[in-house]
Amino acid sequence: MLPRLGKSNNTKAPLASSSFKYCLNMATIRGHNLGFVKELETASKGGFLSVEIWIDSLQGYLDKGGTLSDARKRLNDFGITVENCIGFAQWIVDDDTTRQKGIEQMKREMDMLAQIGCKRTAAPPVGATDTTGLDLNKAAERYRAILELGDTNGVVPQLEMWGFSKNLSRANEVMYVAMQTGHPAARVLLDVFHLYKGGTPLDTFHMVSPSAVDILHMNDYPANLAATNITDADRIYAGDGVAPIKRILQILHRQDQPLVLSTEVFNKHYYSQDALTVTKTALEKMKAITAGLT
Repeated sequence: MLPRLGKSNNTKAPLASSSFKYCLNMATIRGHNLGFVKELETASKGGFLSVEIWIDSLQGYLDKGGTLSDARKRLNDFGITVENCIGFAQWIVDDDTTRQKGIEQMKREMDMLAQIGCKRTAAPPVGATDTTGLDLNKAAERYRAILELGDTNGVVPQLEMWGFSKNLSRANEVMYVAMQTGHPAARVLLDVFHLYKGGTPLDTFHMVSPSAVDILHMNDYPANLAATNITDADRIYAGDGVAPIKRILQILHRQDQPLVLSTEVFNKHYYSQDALTVTKTALEKMKAITAGLT
């Protein structure tokens, strides 16, 4: 379990401001039901230059007559880059038929993303979450298979850790799977909430190489909720809780390129507020929590 935020013995020098790129995961305003274009517009007005979209929002836009070329033009008009996409293809499951359908879904979605300029997509353990026993070596073979899809379309699947999953719930598990692929593009997608929920120990977290992480989902959690009881809906803005965010950032920051920090919360209280206010607040909170590191 991650320890509560407290004093750190870290003696590293302050990080350069270019160490981070601020991003909005559309989950943060998902409950406002804005639709794809309005989500982008709100992110842009809120000060974001980078976003993580959800595949169902993009698909909804296409279903209503939009095109991928129009979506790319909208992104360009708003001055926004799509850093990553959140999708739920079942590429990792043991059942061969379901897995093949999941891989085909992943390919379709990655081809779509390539056309709008997105170079990453989340690859969570969908379908392998509620029961134990996933063979991590087989998971590595399956992750490599979708990484090889990325070799053809330029979209890299990011192996996502889910703290509530009975498989791939800790950083050591996703790191093992990523390393076992033997694929140079393998990356893991981590999340402050999921590190706590899954019980990744912070005292050995430094063993995660920064080069393995392109994106960190930013959020926080209150002091009164144990990891066993906390849910997605309990996430709060980074800096408003007790998560050891600054220690995590000191470990994960990269020298060769900025670490993408993406606010991802599912807070119903935030959903009841004005979407632009939520967006601006998310950016302000991330800048505040990183201020001492820049």
